Amino acid sequence: MAEEMKPADPTEIADALSHALRYDGRRRVHDADELMARIVAERLVEHLRRCGFRLVRCGAGAALPDTSQHRHPNTDRQPGDG
Repeated sequence: MAEEMKPADPTEIADALSHALRYDGRRRVHDADELMARIVAERLVEHLRRCGFRLVRCGAGAALPDTSQHRHPNTDRQPGDG
């Protein structure tokens, strides 16, 4: 049986984007502060809305993707790189 989908609330989308800008999985990244992450997330949500995108949220019972196996983008960087 298909899960019931409902439109995602813009605040939920902004919260998710803000979190993504501040964290890599569960690890905190320090290249974006909380205020800037919030401003960027809200602007992205508004832009997507104006462009006609519709995001939906799965039901509470939906399994979340496991991102624990993803490599950090800076894993191979050496001190002094760019």
